[in-house]
Order: sequence, then structure tokens, then C-alpha cells
Amino acid sequence: MRKRWHKATTRARNDAVGCNAAVDGAAVLIKVATLRAIAQGDVDLVFRRWASPRATVGRRIRTAVGELSVEAIDKVRQSDITDAEAIRAGMTDKKAVLASLRGRQGSTYRVKLRFAGADRRDALREQADLDAAARAELETKLKRMDSRADKAWTKRVLAAIEQQPETRAADLAAALDMPRDVFKRRVRKLKELGLSQSLEVGYALSPRGRALVDGGFRE
Repeated sequence: MRKRWHKATTRARNDAVGCNAAVDGAAVLIKVATLRAIAQGDVDLVFRRWASPRATVGRRIRTAVGELSVEAIDKVRQSDITDAEAIRAGMTDKKAVLASLRGRQGSTYRVKLRFAGADRRDALREQADLDAAARAELETKLKRMDSRADKAWTKRVLAAIEQQPETRAADLAAALDMPRDVFKRRVRKLKELGLSQSLEVGYALSPRGRALVDGGFRE
């Protein structure tokens, strides 16, 4: 059976709603079972081999179970890893940790993680009661995104998601004559603002996104 992994990415922008985060430029791969154990408080360490750290202390990373806080990152010698630390990493003993690192390149790092709660975008998406100030703030951020691109895109992407919910990213991107990777990156920016949400297939406007569009932010 293929192991299920979740790509836990750091918050992507300094202006992300509700978080002063920065781009870490990399991702941390964590097994779903380990994520659940972290959320339950049974695991608080992971060991990785990296050329350089792929996370930053104090940052939050999003996962399938919610947000994790990176509490510490320490470069360690494999000979110094203990059985007690292995158990805190959800493994049976030191030998199991070393086996998981075998064949990987880079220095060995011990990363301390803490479950920080639900993904804050979940609550943000439900905030559909937009007053004039909130609407103006959102529109300013969206216009700033447009100004950084060769062509304004925020209204077009919101309209495509509104008109074709549950449609694959590749199909929406093709309809917009937009590279798939560019389209997906732009949708992630809308998610940061709580305006869209991912479905099992495709996307939909969130209640917050619906309120913005129905209030006049459309082509």
C-alpha cells in the first residue's frame, strides 16, 4: 500500500490574512499518521536530513490536520539521537530513526513541532459579513495582486470558480488561457484571503468570496 504523505507548506506571504509569515521557500513532507499523532500530543519531534533547514523557527506550517508551529530546529549528530527522542518522534527506537534517514543527503536535523490549532483560513472563509472597510481592504489587496501581474487576473479567476465549481484546475486554466501552475498559484493567493476553497475536485467560492463577488467585485 502506498504511504500517504501530506505536503506541509509554510504560510506564503507577509500580507497573508491573520499571520505575519514569510516565504521559507521549501516544504516539509510529513506522513498523515504522524500529523495526527502531533495533533493528539503523542509526537512532537521529527528528524530530517537537509542540505539546509527547510523550515523556520516561529513559523507555522499548514497540514491536513491543522497548523503546526515550528518550535525548534537543531542540527544533531546521528550518534547523539536517543531512544527517548525516537519515541517522541513516533518511532520504536533510535535504530528506526536512523533507518528512516538512511540514503538521504544532507545534515541531520531534529525539528520540534507543536499543534497550533485549526487552519485559520477555515474561519476566515466563513466571514461573509463584509462591511465597507473590510470590502475596501480586500479589494485593495486584490488590485495589488493584479498590478504585479502582466494582466489583471483576480476577477477572472473568481468568475471562473463561481461559474464552474468542482472543475479541475487544468480545465479552468485552459479556459482562462493561463498556465496550470500559474492558475494554481493564483488560486492559493485567493485562499489566503479566504475567498475560495478546495473541493475533492476543483474549487468553489467561499461564503466570504461569494459576498465579495455579489457585492460588485466582478468583471
